[in-house]
This record gives sequence, structure tokens and C-alpha cells, in this order.
Amino acid sequence: METITEESLTAKFDYLTPRPSSDHTAYNCPSAHLREFVWALRDEHGYDLLLDVTAIDWDAATPRFTGVYHFYSTARHVYLRVAVDCADNVNPTLPSLADIYPAANWHERETYDMLGIVYAGHPDLRRILMWDAYPYFPLRKDFPLAGIQTELPAADVAESTKAKVKSAPMMGGPFVSKRPGPMSEAEPRALDESWTEQSEKPAENTSRAD
Repeated sequence: METITEESLTAKFDYLTPRPSSDHTAYNCPSAHLREFVWALRDEHGYDLLLDVTAIDWDAATPRFTGVYHFYSTARHVYLRVAVDCADNVNPTLPSLADIYPAANWHERETYDMLGIVYAGHPDLRRILMWDAYPYFPLRKDFPLAGIQTELPAADVAESTKAKVKSAPMMGGPFVSKRPGPMSEAEPRALDESWTEQSEKPAENTSRAD
């Protein structure tokens, strides 16, 4: 197993570029070279564990979507982050790593489900959280924070309940997080806690004293 350093990686894989990071070593990798690089990470550099597959939606930027992968070496106890831009802003695609790391199977399905990135070569790319016919990708920046009212996936359930998947009331929003401090104190809380789902939002007082 080769000792991995920033210099050795960029010398061996000249398509890599260092990526700014405040915690772990990180690189940008072109999607065309991702599988080649990942095979080498696993078989030559000892990154035997794929911890996470996720993505970033940069909204109005180009490229819009960036896939992010976190690898770990259980022998050396070191992490590596790899970022891969999607070439297409409308139909983002990345190569699947499911045959290299079995853990990628569910991770890629979740990222597909939430952000709409298609992983080419995935053996079973189905939604894992939302139902198959759900028309949206909830973690995209253009998806409303309150959600979108949607028909229930099962017609018999919708018929018997007379209900829909309703958008959230966003009670008390916007939501803010108090930092720094212990995690128990950092959970986001409603900025306005004077109303809830059970208690109507108070009418705004638009009058003023002259």
C-alpha cells in the first residue's frame, strides 16, 4: 500500500486539483476519471470504506451540481473528500460506484431521490425515500422550504382519507440556529414562537401612533 500524500496523488493523477477544505484532504476530480481514480484509491491506497455520497446544488452557478464523496482508510485512519462536477445543469449525471463500493448503492439512490442526479451504471436506481412517481427533488435549491402540496401516491389511500400531502405551514419561521454553543442548544428554532399548527398566527398590527 502506497503512502498517500497530496504531492503523490497529484503527481500520479494529473487531472486532480486540490480543493479548499477546513478539515480533510480534498480534491476535485473530473467525472470522466472518477471510476479510474476510485479504483486506485481502494486497491492501491487503502481507502477501503466509502462513508458517504451526497451532492451540492449551487443553484444559479455553472456547473450547478457537484457530487461529493467521502472515503476512509481503516488502516491509516485518514479521510479523503472527492468532489465531481456534473457537466449538465438540467440532467445531471455521474458514474455509479456501486460495483466498486457496495455502500454506494443506497447512497446513490438517496442522492438521486433528493437531488435528481442520475448515477449511470447503477444496478437499481429507484427512489428510496419518496414514492416512484413523485415529481420533485426535495433538496434542490428551487424546491420550496415549505414543500409542495402533492397527491398521495396510492389512489385508494387518497380516496379513503380525502387528503393530500400538504405543504408545511412553516409555523414561526424563519428558523434560526444559535451558534456557537453545545449541540443541544444549536438546534434550529422558530424565530417567532408565538404561533403553532394549533394556534393561529397573530394578525400583524399595521397601525402606528402619530
